[in-house]
Amino acid sequence: MLENLFKGLFDTDLTTVISVTDFMLCLGTSIVIGLIMAFAYMYRTRYTKSFVITLALLPAVVCVVIMLVNGNVGTGVAVAGVFSLVRFRSIPGTAKEICTLFLAMGAGLIAGMGYLGFAVLFTLVLCLMFVLYNRLDFGTKKNAATFKTLTITIPEDLDYSGIFDDIFSEFTTSHDLVRVKSTNMGSMFKLTYNVMLRDITREKEMIDKIRCRNGNLEITVSKQETVGTEL
Repeated sequence: MLENLFKGLFDTDLTTVISVTDFMLCLGTSIVIGLIMAFAYMYRTRYTKSFVITLALLPAVVCVVIMLVNGNVGTGVAVAGVFSLVRFRSIPGTAKEICTLFLAMGAGLIAGMGYLGFAVLFTLVLCLMFVLYNRLDFGTKKNAATFKTLTITIPEDLDYSGIFDDIFSEFTTSHDLVRVKSTNMGSMFKLTYNVMLRDITREKEMIDKIRCRNGNLEITVSKQETVGTEL
């Protein structure tokens, strides 16, 4: 009676049926793998609860799908097509999130094929490297504090082409005008620069000189951020 409960309606004598014990073993291993990846991702990383839960369950989902394909080529192609259409998040993810999702799917795929030892080994090695890279701040820009985004408001009658070049030459090693936006019903312009400061301690001195040039209008200095949707 119990065997009939887990038997497929379309199974034949030539179909290899997965035993309940093997199914639970693969599923349990995938859940453990997902937890390991979730804890590794949370180490020194900003995260949301929904993403961590998704990451913890994704290997188990992939594992079950791969087990049920069970050598059927047609079903395997259909499953691949479905996975290619799935959007894991409603907003664009960062490169780190996308990479972690691929790692979770890879681990679930290995477990679903029955190679539980390789799945655990793959997870441990990749999570160890993930934590190690975060610990060492691998890929962090040197002198990141000197990279700033500078927003300057100027009157509409002031020609902004090169007007601050002498100030930038004194206080920055590089500057780039990335955006010009009209504001206040067209009576003002907002200029956005990406700059690299020569000396972070002279930031206020630079702002004071710009204020004398732009009529003491609003100036904003913020940390220069990399666009989150870029890979």
